[in-house]
Amino acid sequence: MHERTVRATISTGTIEGFTRDGVHRWRSIPYARPPVGPLRFRSPRPAEPWPGVRYCHSVGNCAPQQRKYTILGVGKYQPMSEDCLTLNVVTPESPPPGPLPVMFFIHGGGYILGSSATPIYDGAALARRGCVYVSVNYRLGALGCMDLSSLSTPEHPIDGNLFLQDLVLALQWVRDNIEVFGGDPHNVTIFGESAGAHAVATLLAVPQAKGLFAQAISQSPASGLVRPAELAAEFATRFVELLGARPQDGAAALMSARPADLVNAVDRLLYRGATEMPGAFAVGPAYGTEYLPTDPVEAMREGKAHRVPLIVGNNDEEGRLFTRFLPLLPMTEDKIEPLLAAADADARDRITGAYPGYPSRDACLQLGGDFAFGTAAWQIAEAHSRHAPTYMYRYDYAPRTLRWSGLGATHAMELLAVFDTYRTGLGAVLTAAADRRSARRVSNDVQSRWRAFSRTGVPGEGWPPYAEEQRVVMVFDRHPRLELDPRAERRRAWEGFTLASR
Repeated sequence: MHERTVRATISTGTIEGFTRDGVHRWRSIPYARPPVGPLRFRSPRPAEPWPGVRYCHSVGNCAPQQRKYTILGVGKYQPMSEDCLTLNVVTPESPPPGPLPVMFFIHGGGYILGSSATPIYDGAALARRGCVYVSVNYRLGALGCMDLSSLSTPEHPIDGNLFLQDLVLALQWVRDNIEVFGGDPHNVTIFGESAGAHAVATLLAVPQAKGLFAQAISQSPASGLVRPAELAAEFATRFVELLGARPQDGAAALMSARPADLVNAVDRLLYRGATEMPGAFAVGPAYGTEYLPTDPVEAMREGKAHRVPLIVGNNDEEGRLFTRFLPLLPMTEDKIEPLLAAADADARDRITGAYPGYPSRDACLQLGGDFAFGTAAWQIAEAHSRHAPTYMYRYDYAPRTLRWSGLGATHAMELLAVFDTYRTGLGAVLTAAADRRSARRVSNDVQSRWRAFSRTGVPGEGWPPYAEEQRVVMVFDRHPRLELDPRAERRRAWEGFTLASR
């Protein structure tokens, strides 16, 4: 495989990447100072300049998490460190004339796991088709995605919503440097999946993010990942107790804890929350704070969010993935009933009644998938569409291999289309010969629409905006189609149900 080096000079110095397969790549470019030592739990600060040439050929560190989630290949794991605030840039080797749209990807993983280095997020296929692709790391778990600022002391100051601040600093880096790579700083599309999709939706309500992106795509945003500052403070107190400290000693304990201890304590807190406070998740942004004044969906509803064009949607059978992985989510009757216990009897009956056959296994999977993902997509589409162009989709496509395995079009499967995985490696294995053409057709459809949206804010022809009157939804499948308010009964059943009211 022929490979050569390529250099670029950005605001902090010269970086060297490499050229292969028709794209230039630079990996692990620092956009912030390492948030270590006294900078742990502090707002990120811009990266400092370096002398000479910085080599950006290889994957750097991911944020601290359970090691099993850092696998990159057979027997190959990504190194972990708090020094993880880096991003990757991929550009076409022979770009068309004029500045290119920028696609800025935020990975998912429940705010406790994941990395921009995961092979599926490579982004070369997107870049080859004419964009500058950027993927970013941000602080996870207790170090970035739990608001522990209620424990702050003069000796040990702790800032809040750190991962949002990381993402905003990375977007400022893009604004200041992306022209060097041929990108248009005035045409940035942020997109993400799962917790990354939730982060995208949240950034719409972050005042500091104003003007840093022109479009947004939220793929399967998760529900229940945002909380008022008062509840975040409650979780912070419980968290330091799990570290073996009293609340008044919490800040000191947080500063001295090993990253692995923080990761393990988050796991224990989440497990305890799943059993004691069903549906309440301790990790994610806190609102009612200076950085995030309003709950994001409420901000959209009131017209206070950034009024940029938005694509939002989810997958046909979101819940099936979680019967195999991350079993914390409510996908069985024993987990669903405590969740609905807080609702009044009418609401419980209305919700369960929208899933014929409940509590059969299939009905529980559909109900759990809607609770965890469908409700967020419906709420975001309805709220944002009042003030800005909003396009809603549902991704139904699954090759036979995924149907036979019992997964179907479950959570994250649209990533195979977005990142063109069906043409290479794992994706090619998943498509038996009979499915190869349909998989590529669906991939081409999704990518051409994402691409058109990143250029113009409109996802191609024949996809009208979502509005309360008709609720048009684009269904991606072997034969794409438009549906008016699909699953209306399920959508209406959840109206008014919030965990915050519990």
